[in-house]
Amino acid sequence: MLRLLLLRHAKSDRPPGVADLDRPLNPRGRRTAPLMARYLVGENLRPDHVAVSPARRTRETWEPVHAALGGPDAVLVPEIYEAPESALLSVIRAVPATARCLLMVGHNPGFQDVALDLVGSGPRAARGRLATGFPTGALAVIDFEVAAWSEVGPGLGRLERFVAPRDLDAEEAA
Repeated sequence: MLRLLLLRHAKSDRPPGVADLDRPLNPRGRRTAPLMARYLVGENLRPDHVAVSPARRTRETWEPVHAALGGPDAVLVPEIYEAPESALLSVIRAVPATARCLLMVGHNPGFQDVALDLVGSGPRAARGRLATGFPTGALAVIDFEVAAWSEVGPGLGRLERFVAPRDLDAEEAA
């Protein structure tokens, strides 16, 4: 089994005069990125390969995750930045054969598009939430019963879960 973790960057700022590639996280993003990091650790969602968009907001989202997991190091993949579904699928299919769990940190609308294309089964409620949006900081966990990343394709994935920071905020408040 292969597992794909799609983590959309946390909420970012839009400072005037700053290029899109250089946009940092805003205060909410700086709060929720560590929240998602703790979730990944607590749920034992530990990637052995990480691909991150070169955008500042994705790198800043990855930093607390990396610190919480204690590794592995990420590979910056320019093809993830503002990528359409087809480019993201190419990145997924090119993952080294030794990796069993891939974490990608990137952007929408590409992440939602590729997730919807790949998912053929899973809990109805989770699939419904994914279909309505992929909020900043959200995580989709998709499992594949294939032997190699090159075999990953439309409808072959099972959406194991879909979690947004607001779900975890509610749990911490309870």
